[in-house]
Amino acid sequence: MKFGIDRLLADPTLRAPLEGRRVALLAHPASVTEDLAHSLDALAALDDVTLTAAFGPQHGLRGDKQDNMMESPDFRDPAHGIPVFSLYGEVRRPTDAMLDTFDVILIDLQDLGCRIYTFITTLLYVLEAAATHGKEVWVLDRPNPAGRPVEGLTLRTGWESFVGAGPMPMRHGLTLGELGLWFIDHYKLDVAYRLIEMDGYQPDAAPGFGWPQERLWINPSPNAPNLNMARAYAGTVMLEGATLSEGRGTTRPLELFGAPDIDARAIIGEMQNLAPQWLQGCKLRDCWFEPTFHKHVGRLCSGVHIHAEGAFYDHHAFKPWRVQALAFKAIRRLYPDYDLWRDFPYEYEFGKLPIDVINGSPLLREWVDDPATAPAELDALTLPDEQAWDVERRPFLRY
Repeated sequence: MKFGIDRLLADPTLRAPLEGRRVALLAHPASVTEDLAHSLDALAALDDVTLTAAFGPQHGLRGDKQDNMMESPDFRDPAHGIPVFSLYGEVRRPTDAMLDTFDVILIDLQDLGCRIYTFITTLLYVLEAAATHGKEVWVLDRPNPAGRPVEGLTLRTGWESFVGAGPMPMRHGLTLGELGLWFIDHYKLDVAYRLIEMDGYQPDAAPGFGWPQERLWINPSPNAPNLNMARAYAGTVMLEGATLSEGRGTTRPLELFGAPDIDARAIIGEMQNLAPQWLQGCKLRDCWFEPTFHKHVGRLCSGVHIHAEGAFYDHHAFKPWRVQALAFKAIRRLYPDYDLWRDFPYEYEFGKLPIDVINGSPLLREWVDDPATAPAELDALTLPDEQAWDVERRPFLRY
């Protein structure tokens, strides 16, 4: 199969509309070709493409910034001599000066298939700016490693943020290029948009179910180290709003959770008692870890590792958002007074709890904290959202 960038490089007829125009590239470290050349270098080597600027999303074009709200500066690329603008620095939307550097922007970003992953918000902001300034946007499509399944509560009106680009569930099941189509339709954007589709992409095919096994995994952000993390992320990302460690400062971030003052085995047991049906398709393993940075740094944590891989993985049964929600519920039942929710400015949102910003409403947190609620009540809230989104997204599916 071929990703969008590989098709563009291989087919001069696809590139023909770029001739004589100023071209920019929005990319990150996972923006590589099938032979692992970075897309910026590969495009710069073409005689019929004139690169005049590059852009980097959160974590930077080089992927060097580790954590949230660590901003990247602008710089000049030393190899190609073009300006590299940060869309996660002094600004998160392209400025007029940035937009003046190009006619067409190519977006080549590996996404994780999760609403909170900020690359999709950056896509929306670029589309909105391009619509205002008459610029053209091309998305060079890449796989959604989490595949087609849909899960989670839909973001409620008034909860839009840099981690909430629109009213979709946590796990949206679209590629970045398909999301671009939905954004344009939902927000009624008048923008010249072109999707360079993948060739041979089969999101429902085993064993990758969204990620083609013949392609190497390159971290799209520093704490996205493998396919297991990508599968679990729609649930484990909620840990950013909790006092539990999400494994930052270990070699398996966002695949596990833990803290010094919990009993992981007891939590797994309580999860199995509460909703065994939510634990299908994966294996939970109790473990120990000691973060070298971030939450609980230097302290031994009792943890739970979520294995959505190997013989344990069932793509259609695995529900990462529910697995993590159930873990929160189990902790609240075992430790009713546990200080579970963090309270700090999260992704430039002030005065709101991060767990609510992450979920696009307080509904998940309220379900966890209410001792009278059971898994059935969360399903009653969530299933209608998931079913509605599954219908809404269908016109934009391209694979």
